[in-house]
Parts: sequence; structure tokens; C-alpha cells
Amino acid sequence: MSHATITPKSAHSLHGARLPKWYAVAVAAGSVALGLGISAVAGLDSSIQWALIAALLFVVGSYALSATVEGKRQAKDRTATSLVWVAFIIAVIPLASLIWETLKRGVKVLDGYFLSHSMGVVADSEPGGGIYHAILGTLEQVGIASLISVPIGVLTAIYLVEYGRGKLAQAVTFFVDVMTGIPSIVAGLFVLSLWIIILDMGYSGFAGSLALCILMIPVVVRSTEEMLKLVPNELREASLALGIPKWRTILKVVLPTSLGGITTGVMLAIARITGETAPVLLLVWGTSVINANPFQDPQASLPMYIYLQYQNSGGAGAAYDRAWAAALTLIAFIMILNLVARGIARWKAPKTGR
Repeated sequence: MSHATITPKSAHSLHGARLPKWYAVAVAAGSVALGLGISAVAGLDSSIQWALIAALLFVVGSYALSATVEGKRQAKDRTATSLVWVAFIIAVIPLASLIWETLKRGVKVLDGYFLSHSMGVVADSEPGGGIYHAILGTLEQVGIASLISVPIGVLTAIYLVEYGRGKLAQAVTFFVDVMTGIPSIVAGLFVLSLWIIILDMGYSGFAGSLALCILMIPVVVRSTEEMLKLVPNELREASLALGIPKWRTILKVVLPTSLGGITTGVMLAIARITGETAPVLLLVWGTSVINANPFQDPQASLPMYIYLQYQNSGGAGAAYDRAWAAALTLIAFIMILNLVARGIARWKAPKTGR
């Protein structure tokens, strides 16, 4: 009988062991400390430089430590995870810095009076005044754009998914793709030349809404189209097998099934156009008084209000504080829209049993 020779693992081999869960925190802390030390020795004043050095040390340190303890295969996985975390932090830091700076400067004058009053007879250099007229203008302009864009976008998406075949559908898809990449200033110039210069309709909130429609429609079409494609074909076939017409199947089966995703796409499209400045600057202009009629005369809006206040502030004073407060209000409004969209998506998401 032959006996196989079994070679025992070396007692000094660490492969097969696992690093503790807190190792990433320890490596990150050591990388930050070492990055600060290198920056101090090298005389680097920029915080971006030492942060990049610390990020590089974190990735290299994670790989070296994992390769020593767990082996090269696990070290590669750890390195990929480290790169994901570094990319995430790099993306979050500017956003967090922007929100913090806006919050710190915007809370100085943001109160009930600021939200419920217009500039009226208050000069840009004087304290007081508010953004009520700008909030009203933004709500009306975005509301009109939504009333026009949502039906057109949803019906176009239904046509492309349920009926679209041949060259017409290809042409519609092509133009939707082209419209998706149109800069906002181009949409504003188009409406300016057609609505104001050729038709001589004058500056108004409605003119701005028309430009916002051009920007909003492709977003609604694309998001709705993707949601409709997620509806299983079995649902359509079961409905059609019962003798229900196709239009009724779409109305009673397809749309209710994808309603959560469609609503989310619409809310995100609204959030996208709310902060547009170029079309408003070209078509709506601005005013310091309340104009509740979006179809006549210039009208205020939050993006335009921020631009005018900052332009007239000289980098300091009451107008400067009002510009930051209006920016904070606009960010809060867009964040609320995004939270509402996520809430609707979760509420309308299909419930799966265990």
C-alpha cells in the first residue's frame, strides 16, 4: 500500500486568514495621518493635494495589507472596494461643501418674512425684501411647463413602446435623443426667435415655460419609455387574451403597473428644469414686484432672482445675503421634489412576498 505524502502548511503562512472589520478605518486613519505628514514635510498648502495623497496611500495600503494576510486574490477585491469608496468620497465632498456653504450663508436672512414678501420698493442695496414674487413665478412657469410636457412625453413614450414600428418610430426616437442633448440656452434662443421676435408675443412667464418644455419633454419620454418596457409582456397578453382592446389594456394594466416609475421620472424632470437660468434670462426677464399673470409682462423666478441679486451685490451686503438665501430655497425645493419622487417610487413599487 502506498502512502500519499501530505505536506503541511507552513506555520508562518497567513493566507486564509481574514482581516478584522475595522481594518479599513485603521488604514484610512493611517493614510490621512501619513498624507498630512508628507504634505507638511513637502510644504504643500492645498488640502486637495494631501487628500489625493491620502487616497492613494489608502488604496496602496489596503492592497499591501490584504495581500500579506489574505492573499493576492482577496487583495484585488479589497483594492476594487477601496477604489469605489475613494471615488464615492471624491464625488460627495464637493456636493457636501456646496450644501454646507449655501446653508451657512443662506440662513442669515431666510425666515418667514423673506418667504412671504417681495422686493417691492426695497432697493437692492437695502436690507429687507423677500422672494415671494420669485417663488410664485417659478411655480407658475414650472407648472405650465409640466402641464404641457407630461401628457406629450407620456403619450410619445406609449406610442414608441406599444405602437411604434417603422421609420416614424425611428425618427421620433432620433429627435428625442437629439432633444436630450440640447443646451438650455439653445432652447431659449429658439423660443426667443419664434415666440418673441417673429410672433411678437412679448416677454412673459409663458415664454419661459415653452423653453422649459423643450428641455423637459425628452426626459419624460425617456423615463416613461424605460418604465413601460419593464412591464412584463405576460400582463399584456393575458389582458388581450380576455378580449380587452389594446388601448384599454394600456390604460388599465400597463400604466397602473408602471405608474410609480413614471411619476418618479416626471418629478425628476421637474427638478431638472426648476433651476434653469438661461431660458428665464432670455424670455422672462425679471421684476421686483408680484406678477401673478404668467401670460403678460416680465415675471420673476428664483434662478433669475439669484442672478440679479448677486450681480447687484458686488460680493457683499444685503443683496448678497438674499442671493444665498434664495439659492438655499431653490436647493431645498429641488431636494423636496427628489424625496417625493423616491417616496412615490417606493409606495408604488410591487410588493414581493417571502
